[in-house]
Amino acid sequence: MGRVDKKIAIVTGGGNGIGRAIAERLAEEGAIVTVTDQNPEAGKAVADGVDTMQFLEHDVRIAADWAKVMASVTRQHGRLDLLINNAGILATESSQDVESTSLDQWRTVNAVNSEGVFLGCQQGIEAMKATGGSIVNLSSIAALMATPHLSAYGASKAAVRQLTKTVAVHCGRKGYRIRCNSVHPGVIQTSMGDHVMALGGGNVEQKWAARIAAIPLGEAGTVHDVASCVLFLASDEARHITGAELVVDGGMTIC
Repeated sequence: MGRVDKKIAIVTGGGNGIGRAIAERLAEEGAIVTVTDQNPEAGKAVADGVDTMQFLEHDVRIAADWAKVMASVTRQHGRLDLLINNAGILATESSQDVESTSLDQWRTVNAVNSEGVFLGCQQGIEAMKATGGSIVNLSSIAALMATPHLSAYGASKAAVRQLTKTVAVHCGRKGYRIRCNSVHPGVIQTSMGDHVMALGGGNVEQKWAARIAAIPLGEAGTVHDVASCVLFLASDEARHITGAELVVDGGMTIC
């Protein structure tokens, strides 16, 4: 029996990177997974050929899209057990320092990273409050330490961190039996990681090397490291954990 056997799960932004790794890991451990993404080609590539996975196109910024996804999943399976709010964007080709970030850039990033998670939590609570479940929100170490070149992104992920705690307490006090926790990846080998390293120009390989040198464990994390942590928080092994933040950064934020 898998660690999340027969659990009904939704993973947003599941078409690539960390989201894909999470969706695949949950399915490996027995979950029935709905992968959602704005990119149909990427999302279908994850779900196609896997009996316990399906894909739904989904823009997390739009409440009506959330309602359609929730209605589809609950109509098909009768309930929702796990919601993984993973979808997120960087949305910049240059430094996002506070002086150079436009209001449009700020709103674009926060619409996905912050408002998308808010809508997910709101709809997830409605779907799970009668039966209980687990919400895992993907934040970042950018929520825990100053990131001057990523002001909009850092603020959006800090909002996710605080929203997670608010949801956890709200659900606990309401007696909903819904746990809500956040995962905070650090330097992870993904296309977004490459994008961050490319900001401001310079040698990307040298930037990677410098960033890795600041990690006590001496290496960047992988998408599978993050997926394993999400799996734990989603599973019943974490039944008494809510409002927590699980940092996956090789010790970077404690230096």
